[in-house]
Amino acid sequence: MKQIAFLFPGQGSQYVGMGKEFYENFGTARQIFEEADDTLHLRISEICFKGPEETLKLTENTQPAVLTTSIAALKVLQMEKGIAPQFTAGHSLGEYSALVASGALTFSEAVKIVRLRGKFMQEAVPIGEGAMAAILGMEQEQVEKICEEVSFGEILTPANFNCPGQIVIAGHSKAVERAIEKVKQEGKKAVLLPVSAPFHSPLMKPAGESLEKALEEISVSDLKIPVVTNVEAEVNHSKDRVKQLLVAQVSNPVRWEESMRKIIEKGIEQVLEIGPGKVLSGLMKRIDHHVENRNLEDLQSLKKLS
Repeated sequence: MKQIAFLFPGQGSQYVGMGKEFYENFGTARQIFEEADDTLHLRISEICFKGPEETLKLTENTQPAVLTTSIAALKVLQMEKGIAPQFTAGHSLGEYSALVASGALTFSEAVKIVRLRGKFMQEAVPIGEGAMAAILGMEQEQVEKICEEVSFGEILTPANFNCPGQIVIAGHSKAVERAIEKVKQEGKKAVLLPVSAPFHSPLMKPAGESLEKALEEISVSDLKIPVVTNVEAEVNHSKDRVKQLLVAQVSNPVRWEESMRKIIEKGIEQVLEIGPGKVLSGLMKRIDHHVENRNLEDLQSLKKLS
């Protein structure tokens, strides 16, 4: 048997209609969507299946919607295929899905927390004051240098180290605009991202403080499967560290490329992306094309799994 890791997507992977096939064909998936609706007192299932896109794209809706779709897909996988991973990891929001998969968090508590997390992150910075941009084809040192050169006393930092040649920056809107110009002057590509807040930057510290208070209400169980964390790009086995890492994650960069190199170093030969989209599969191809890549988001992808 090949060593396998389960990967869970974050915000940006959502689309209207996600999870609908599993909801309609598997009672175990239906239960998850119904549990989310009941827990949140909100028809998150309707938002996933019917949108509209503007409603799904609101951060406080996107986060529980992506988590719910991912865990519904996980439940189908467990029932139909019985594949068990050696590690789990999730990109930003996806780390909560990874913690549910590992047994550390219950689904109902996770969905409640990510709804609040989305709200806190949105409220931390007024709309229009923060932004994010993807920088393509540059090394980490070059991106860090540009952030320093054009910040002019404003916040501007790397936010996601996704894969070779793809680094996302976040901070004050004007600083991000200056960085985009500077990158283009140097002959590289920079793309402003359609997000409503500067996630994973120091501007999110107020969101982290609110999240810390909300997490006090939640209990964390032992991790049955270790989780590779965004903040450290290291394997966490300890339930006692889960909350502090989730708080730190809000205002620190997502070290995704390092996280994937860590699981490869630990012997992972295969990754399965569980949830909407194929963003993480695409990143893995850029990080190490030798690792076997699969994804699970609908009936067609389920049929392809051996």
